[in-house]
Amino acid sequence: MGFAEHYIASLSSQNLRGDAHHHSLDVLAAAALAGDMGALLCRVKYADGSISRLFEGNAGNLAQLLRAWTAAVTEKGRARRWVKANTAWDAQAANTLYRRVAEASLAHWLDSKCKTCHGTGVEAAGVHAICKACSGSGEAAINCSGGFELERIKDMVSELESIFQSHGARAMRRLGR
Repeated sequence: MGFAEHYIASLSSQNLRGDAHHHSLDVLAAAALAGDMGALLCRVKYADGSISRLFEGNAGNLAQLLRAWTAAVTEKGRARRWVKANTAWDAQAANTLYRRVAEASLAHWLDSKCKTCHGTGVEAAGVHAICKACSGSGEAAINCSGGFELERIKDMVSELESIFQSHGARAMRRLGR
């Protein structure tokens, strides 16, 4: 069982005892102590209503994550020289690109399931035909203006997944499992 499964199980736990049979508090503490943006990613994706608690959530966590991720994407975009910013107009266009890439990549990472088949890859329950919208993958296509932006969004989705995976690994090491 991976870190995400442990984390989700701890969120739905009836008690937070920390004995040999109950590890819920340990998982939540490890997630918090592992630090960095991964803790916020984990909290927004799994604890704020994205999966099991559709009636509750903390929009403040999402807003904080979006601000932090936009700053990170801006830093990465500048370091990787996605756009030359020689003039004020170029700088404004670059900042718009960074913001769009940050918003689209975070939205896709948080919920990449195909809306037509709900992530199953099958179009209808009775027909069992492959979903045409996602070609059976269960993952929605990224909507953006073009190839350049699409590649940057895919790159940043990969970065988010990497941050999340390394956070989960650090948290699991803290748990000693």
